[in-house]
Amino acid sequence: MSQASRVRVAVVFGGRSSEHAISCVTAGAIMAAIDRERYEVVPIGIARDGRWVLPPSDQRLAIEDGRLPEVTGTGGVLAMPFDPDDRGLMVVGPQRVPERLGDVDVVLPLLHGPYGEDGTIQGLLELAGVRYVGAGVLASAVGMDKEFMKLVWQARGLPIGDYVVVGDRAWRHERKRKIDEIKELGLAAGRAVFVKPARAGSSMGISRVADEADLDAAVEAAREHDPKVIVEAAVEGREIECGVLQGVDDAPAEASLPAEVLVGGDHDFYDFETKYIDSASGLAIPPDLPPAAIEEVRRIAVQAFDAVDCEGLARVDFFHTSDGRWILNEINTMPGFTPASAFPQMWAATGLDYPALVDRLIQTALRRSTGLR
Repeated sequence: MSQASRVRVAVVFGGRSSEHAISCVTAGAIMAAIDRERYEVVPIGIARDGRWVLPPSDQRLAIEDGRLPEVTGTGGVLAMPFDPDDRGLMVVGPQRVPERLGDVDVVLPLLHGPYGEDGTIQGLLELAGVRYVGAGVLASAVGMDKEFMKLVWQARGLPIGDYVVVGDRAWRHERKRKIDEIKELGLAAGRAVFVKPARAGSSMGISRVADEADLDAAVEAAREHDPKVIVEAAVEGREIECGVLQGVDDAPAEASLPAEVLVGGDHDFYDFETKYIDSASGLAIPPDLPPAAIEEVRRIAVQAFDAVDCEGLARVDFFHTSDGRWILNEINTMPGFTPASAFPQMWAATGLDYPALVDRLIQTALRRSTGLR
């Protein structure tokens, strides 16, 4: 394929959320796997302060010796014209002549967490009339906010666990009432709860609490990532994940073989260190479950994907109880794509290897219309 006929893909990574480093690792893995014969890649970094920059050619995009990567870059700042007839990128800056980088055919927004996975960048791209990989504005926002995710699933009759939402004002002015609600989840009876930022991922800011005395500290730790906190009753069950892809050419969405999260070492649950640093934990793909259970979780994963009107891709997380029930935990509309991430591993086990998976995501986005659909 000639240089001129290659599809131009802008890979956007980094961002302002606490998941900045994981976004960088995801971008590094995808850019290493993407077919350069078919695609011209334009890397775009978003620094922690929100600047869009052209990262240096030697930008480190991997976790090395426990050190997390971070977007760097100086000089001009990237800008995008909000004109559906102009899909070009431009470098601008003080005392600098604007420099056009050429048009972009599709954007890969590899951003995790707020200011990227929550509908914000999706809205910007919709305004600009640029095609992009992944969920649209509404699905991204619903998928990011665990409260509204659960409300939508509940309205569709899908199985969810018990939870309490702790908003910023309620925690500051009605703390005793919220603590009483949390105790009713099971804490008063000696059952643990999980305290989480309502709008974060990569297991950032999550605490397992089995004693009321530890609750205040756990909520404050979650509030470092998000003023809105969700507290979920612990579910005794196996942690199962399933990947979902938008169907090709209007076909129904497809689910991968699921994976079971195997937490090793001294970890109580699948936290950030377990996911990305500690190699003692792993995945079983597929899990040791009867074939009927495997098909059931794949079916519910697609239902959860469709319920939030998702597009492109998602990872749907479940608990499987000892009595055979499936309970939805959450959906990630831009799941991690690091070499250790479950999403690409599940699809590889299903028959779609890493480069083919990236290609399918880009091609699906290119076939999708811009605007309302």
